[in-house]
Formats: sequence, C-alpha cells, structure tokens
Amino acid sequence: MDKMIKEAINVLKENDRGGYTVPTSRLYPFQWNWDSGFTALGLWHINKWRAWLEIISLLDAQWENGMIPHIVFRQNDPDYYPGPDIWLSNNEPPTSCLSQPPVLASVVLQMVEKGTPYDSRKAREIFSRLMASHRWFMESRDPENSGVISTVHPWETGRDNCPDWDMGLKNVEVPEELESYTRRDTMHVENQQRPTQTEYDKYMSIVHFGKKVGWDNNVLYNEGPFLMADPGIQFILLRATKDLLQLATHLKMDEALNEINNWVDLLTTGSQWLWNETVGGFCARDIRTGNFSDGITNASMLCFYANVGNELQQKKMGAHCERILKKCKYAFPSWDPEHKSFDKIRYWRGPIWLIMNYMIGKGLREQGFDMLAKRIIDDTKSLVDESGMAEYFDPIEGSPLGGKNFSWTAAIYLEMSSAEGSEQIISDLAL
Repeated sequence: MDKMIKEAINVLKENDRGGYTVPTSRLYPFQWNWDSGFTALGLWHINKWRAWLEIISLLDAQWENGMIPHIVFRQNDPDYYPGPDIWLSNNEPPTSCLSQPPVLASVVLQMVEKGTPYDSRKAREIFSRLMASHRWFMESRDPENSGVISTVHPWETGRDNCPDWDMGLKNVEVPEELESYTRRDTMHVENQQRPTQTEYDKYMSIVHFGKKVGWDNNVLYNEGPFLMADPGIQFILLRATKDLLQLATHLKMDEALNEINNWVDLLTTGSQWLWNETVGGFCARDIRTGNFSDGITNASMLCFYANVGNELQQKKMGAHCERILKKCKYAFPSWDPEHKSFDKIRYWRGPIWLIMNYMIGKGLREQGFDMLAKRIIDDTKSLVDESGMAEYFDPIEGSPLGGKNFSWTAAIYLEMSSAEGSEQIISDLAL
C-alpha cells in the first residue's frame, strides 16, 4: 500500500501547474471543473493550503451568472481540441461555455468536517460562490422550476458518450457550415477507447449552435438541439445541495437556509421523474419527448449517494447493483454489462471510473447496503494496486484505459486510503 500511496502523491505533484492541477499531461492540459473538486479532496491529505488553492483557482473562473465552467484555459495548448479559440467565452481566463456535475459543495463540506478552524474560514470565504453555482443550476438548467435538472450537451454531464445520450444525439443535425477540425484525443489514446467520430461531430454541432445563440441559456433550453435529464447531475446536485445545507448550518449562514431547503425539496421531487418503471430503476430521460434511456448506469447508482427513492425503489436499485456486480470482475461499470450497448473499453460505455465508485460506495454505505459498498470500495483499491493510476478501467479484465497518471484517480486512492486509517502514512510520504 505504501508504494501506491507514494505513487498517488507523485501523480498529484507531477500534474500540479502552480495553483491548479491538470487531469493528466497532454491529453487534458487544462483545469477541469469536477476534476479539480475531487483532486482537492486528495490534495487535502497532503497540503491543506494547496487543496484550498485548487478550489479557489477554479472559482476564480466562475462566470458572473454563477456558472462554473467545465474547462478553464489558463494557457493555449494545441494538443487539445476544442480550445479557447473555439469557445470564445470572452472571459479572463478563457473558459468553455458549459458546466459539469457540481461536486464542489460536497468536497468542501468533507474538508470542513475533517478539518480545523482554518478549513471553516476558507469555506466561509467561498460560501457565496457555492450558492451562486447552485442558483445557476436551479435557474438556468430548470427554468420551469420542475425540480428536473437539464443538460444541454453530453459534455456537461461528465459522462460524454454514455449510451444514455444516444437518443438525444440522434436528433442532432450536423450543419453544413460546421468548420472542419482535427481531434487531438485520439492522438494520445487508442480510437476504440474514445468517442466515435460521428459522436464528436454531434458534440461540435451543439457547440456550434451554442455559439450562434451567444450561449443564451433560455434559447439552449427551449430551442437547443439536445436537452436531457441526467441522473448523474440530478443526484450529484441534490447531494451537494444537502451538503451545502450542512455547510450553511455549520458556518451559521442562516440567511441561506430557506433557499437551500427549497432547492432540496424541489430536487427531491424532481428526481422521481427519472424513475423508469419498465426497467425498475433511475434512468436518463429526454426532457422534450419524455422518452427514457433503458440502461442502468453508474450514474443511476448515485440515487444512494443522494438518498433518493422510497424503500421499494432503493431495494430494486440494490438488486440491480448485485446483478451487475455478478457480471463483472471489478465494480462498477459505467453501463449495464447485460445491455447490447455495453463496451468494456470505450470511454463511458462500460469502463470503471474511480470518482463514480467513490460516490456510489459512499452512498451505499450510508443507506445500509454495507456488503455492496465494501465490494465496490475493495475493487476500487484493487484496480489501482494492480493497474496503476489510469483514467478508467476495464470492468472485466481490470486493465488500465485512457490517460495515464490521472489526478482524480490518485486523489480518490488517497481519500480511500485515509478512510481506512492510512492518514499518517500519507502525511509521512508526502514530506
């Protein structure tokens, strides 16, 4: 274990760019939203000041309307497409014009709960920024006040090419005026592990539309080519909002309590719209047509993390979890291995991601599914011990996939190791 802890620490140090951390060199050479959140969680065990700097640097790129963009371009790098010259955000530093799953409030609460008065002071300094981010999601991605959070681009979900989005992308037309481009991701990772060219053309078509309408959120919601409800964003936002409520209580931010409580109630009610009775589980759904995706994903399993669903629904989701785990050597695949769309090595169509395992395991344990939680956490540690700090992993073979020396993989490994009593070892090895 000491060897892998040291490797995880080294990965975070190697990917440090002086105030922010890149996910991995070359493949992802900028600062990413939820990557930085989870990276801060790992950095906190090494250097608390540096962990807070990670969060503050991300928030420095927050838009005036409260959105925290999914990419912050702190320098140009031809190794990545689409870069700042494609998005044209007119911000400094330049950013993308979409967001990502809002994990920040949950990360901050954990740092505060485990920390010292220093951590509480830092949390107080950024509390209004966290409120603004949640308010942006509630207003810009749910303008109808239904409690169902929309996503206007698969990239916003963080699960870029999951089969959940196939039905939504099917209706995205590639315009003739879409500029030609050269992908950079397939120069660093094998084609069969990445989204297809057809999918990428559709992604860029949505970006083209967004630029054309000036990234107006109302137009994106009402007229945009893609509008789906994602159980990942829905459940992560609900959990983060509950955590924001705890943070507000701890910091005695009483003036925020009513607004946050209203968000919790609304999101809890809206989450039921994602229950697919045919599948017997929480699934993605097209907001305009009401059509469901028919697959159980690792995002579906975040219902436990958000504590969503009645007793029967959680029991059915637990049964899905058991069924899927029996089909895999390692947990937890991003797509149901019994579904025809399962692909064990292609990005979000089958592989395992440590950040998702971390949230799923945490939720299962909190809701009393201890044996399932243990299996997922044990598998997570085993994957890293056997295959290193990869971006994602094959659930059948356990082989490493995607980018190497990945920051959030290293961070989650440190967080899990700390939870199992290795905090002192981490501190000693970080020196």
